[in-house]
Amino acid sequence: MEQPNQSYINSLSGGDEAFKQQLIDVIKKEFPEEKQVYFDNLKATKYKLVADNVHKLKHKISILGLEKGYEVAVAYENNLLEGNTTLKEEFEEILSNITAYLEKI
Repeated sequence: MEQPNQSYINSLSGGDEAFKQQLIDVIKKEFPEEKQVYFDNLKATKYKLVADNVHKLKHKISILGLEKGYEVAVAYENNLLEGNTTLKEEFEEILSNITAYLEKI
């Protein structure tokens, strides 16, 4: 499985460690909150809202260098707009992977 990384964050920060840490701190704060809202809406079968949650989360997936994960998120978001939860397990595996990564950095 593809692993989260800081390549994109490093390129954005241009060597500015304080800015890099700010970006990481924002992700570490927002990601768990957005993930919880995703699961809450999924449990309530509010697929339009779930698609919106996936849309927000896919940007963090991209920032963490998960190119294949981003593609899964795009496809899953489109599926959800049609009421289809195909790719749910793959997407949630990406979320778990990110959660574990964020706990380590």
